[in-house]
Amino acid sequence: MNIFNSRGIHVGVVRGASIFNLNGQRLYRLKGNNIYRLSGELIGHLPGGRGTEKRLDRSADRLFNRDEHRERSRPIRLPGT
Repeated sequence: MNIFNSRGIHVGVVRGASIFNLNGQRLYRLKGNNIYRLSGELIGHLPGGRGTEKRLDRSADRLFNRDEHRERSRPIRLPGT
């Protein structure tokens, strides 16, 4: 599943119960629609619903580093893929 910020820019991907940035670095854990830091702290929510794309609201944009907000045309490489 792909994650887009509120401006429609691709900022991350969900693989299993983990959220990765576009460089393949694991950033967060996902339990249901709840987003947790790797330390276990609840920090946000993904919008509900099914599909292969999720768009964050403005308040959740902060979860992704500004450097990740650049559009990229290269393929995403994740560990183990």
